[in-house]
Amino acid sequence: MSDDAGQMLLIYDDPSDHRSLSLDDASSTEESPDGIGLSLEAVNDVIPYIGQRFLTHDAAYDFYSTFAKRCGFSIRRHRTEGKDGVGKGLTRRYFVCHRAGNTPVKTLSEGKPQRNRRSSRCGCQAYLRISKITELGSVEWRVTGFANHHNHDLLEPSQVRFLPAYRSISDADKSRILMFSKTGITVQQMMRLMELEKCVEPGFLPFTEKDVRNLLQSFKKLDPEDENIDFLRMCQSIKEQDPNFKFEFTLDANDKLENIAWSYASSIQAYEIFGDAVVFDTTHRLSAVEMPLGIWVGVNNYGVPCFFGCVLLRDENVRSWSWALQAFTGFMSGKAPQTILTDHNMCLKEAIDGEMPATKHALCIWMVVGKFPSWFNAALGERYNDWKAEFYRLYHLESIEEFELGWRDMVNSFGLHTNRHISNLYASRSLWSLPYLRSHFLAGMTLSGRSKAINAFIQRFLSAQTRLAHFVEQVAVAVDFKDQATEQQTMQQNLQNISLKTGAPMESHAASVLTPFAFSKLQEQLVLAAHYASFQMEDGYLVRHHTKLDGGRKVYWVPQEGIISCSCQLFEFSGFLCRHALRVLSTGNCFQLPDRYLPLRWRRISTSFSKSFRSNADDHGERVQFLQNLVSTLVSESSKSKERLEIATEQTSILLSRIREQPISSLSLRDISSVQRNF
Repeated sequence: MSDDAGQMLLIYDDPSDHRSLSLDDASSTEESPDGIGLSLEAVNDVIPYIGQRFLTHDAAYDFYSTFAKRCGFSIRRHRTEGKDGVGKGLTRRYFVCHRAGNTPVKTLSEGKPQRNRRSSRCGCQAYLRISKITELGSVEWRVTGFANHHNHDLLEPSQVRFLPAYRSISDADKSRILMFSKTGITVQQMMRLMELEKCVEPGFLPFTEKDVRNLLQSFKKLDPEDENIDFLRMCQSIKEQDPNFKFEFTLDANDKLENIAWSYASSIQAYEIFGDAVVFDTTHRLSAVEMPLGIWVGVNNYGVPCFFGCVLLRDENVRSWSWALQAFTGFMSGKAPQTILTDHNMCLKEAIDGEMPATKHALCIWMVVGKFPSWFNAALGERYNDWKAEFYRLYHLESIEEFELGWRDMVNSFGLHTNRHISNLYASRSLWSLPYLRSHFLAGMTLSGRSKAINAFIQRFLSAQTRLAHFVEQVAVAVDFKDQATEQQTMQQNLQNISLKTGAPMESHAASVLTPFAFSKLQEQLVLAAHYASFQMEDGYLVRHHTKLDGGRKVYWVPQEGIISCSCQLFEFSGFLCRHALRVLSTGNCFQLPDRYLPLRWRRISTSFSKSFRSNADDHGERVQFLQNLVSTLVSESSKSKERLEIATEQTSILLSRIREQPISSLSLRDISSVQRNF
């Protein structure tokens, strides 16, 4: 043994570790003590040996790391002798097994929480020592000590890749992951996409899901003030690219971001027609900044959710909610919705009453029902499902009187007289119970299927883990994706052949005006209307099912003015005439539905229709595109019968003659040629 034998080294990166390590300068291997496992055999040219030379200490580290990986362990840098720039500089380095040393037991401090993290260190003696040698003015590093004895099991090749030393995310992969996070996909989906891109088996990427989550978390660990500045810069950047993008924000007394709301051009455009009924979902939080998140959504004429706007608030008080509602109506040129559906939030209710006095405030039933398990599971036990079924029955009743009687019976039957949640539900029944809401337009957003579609849309950008500054961009990606999906769904619906079930002229007329989604809803009522009988009364009509001898609905019809209404209030609630009104129209020899009962929001129009009302010389191309869409629809509808084709040909000829009589506007030749090319 050399003079260095028995030299004691303490682990320099953990001063609390007092376990020493004996290093041998001269020998390349040592006899293995009993009970100590030897490393796996390796090829001679990759086994370190005394005297082996390297140009740099980093090259020696890389070589030893490769050797360790083949054997089933990893290494870490241990101790150095000397220091760069001082005296002879760095003269010796030690690399040890990742399980070298021991972790001492920490002394517990009263009142101070302790982190008892597990350690893999077990006092392993494997090491590699290199020393700097200078000969003839040339500097190199030589192996002067090597021991490959391990007092622990070595890992199999399929396991060793999971050691932290061999897991890494390249800069290219980091950029890819950041891009994925903006799209709203989950970490599991990111991993699968990258496995497919790199053509590797599942689980064989050089990093794990935990590494990706840590990376995404590191993106968030920025100074909050810098994060807010970046967020505002991002909004301003989008505004410069799209002048129709709108955002508002407030700063607190310390000039820090307090609230911010924004809406995209396509959202504002869609709101013009589909902003009559709006869901304001405030049940989410943005984890990146732990701020309450509010999202305005609605439903378009094809029954597809559409995004209207977003808001992030520091506090959930009346003042903050009032500011959010003011910002939203400001984006929408002061137009408030007819109905707004929210979660049960007293501060928000007060803000709505103050900022939108003419708007009907209702509660989203799916948000209310989502709380039932925590409210009633323990109180009702095995009877919970029976109670829930009875609740839904009461919820769907048509008359307020039936609801009131049924609610009283339900409370008595299930013994819920003292339950505070039942008391609160009853106190707010006018905000969520259908018997109280049927006179208000809700666009069908109380249906469970609609709630699932809206939640799926919201979760698309909430599932991603990204910085605040990227969130507005991330939402834009989700909105663009939704807009494209909506266009595709619109095209698919329009390409489907509509099946007429009654043969009535009023049915074919409605099919030519309404979207396939809206027509299917009206068609259900048309089919059911055939099963009802109507009786003319002094003040209107009584309509009831042909199997019933009493009861029924009162229908009022003024043919001269084209006005009809029913006591069931289905049209007021959904925008579709009910079976009772349709029966009266049919018996009254009405062959087309009055225009007022074919609402614009359910017609075959796109959101560009609303934009056409604001058109000017600057958006001439968009007006031409809109005209092209009308012509396409005209040809499609006219070709369905000989009678339609004759009417279309006659009326189009008259219209064309009138157009040719008009003077040509001051378009440039370039504009005219561009229009001709479009046709």
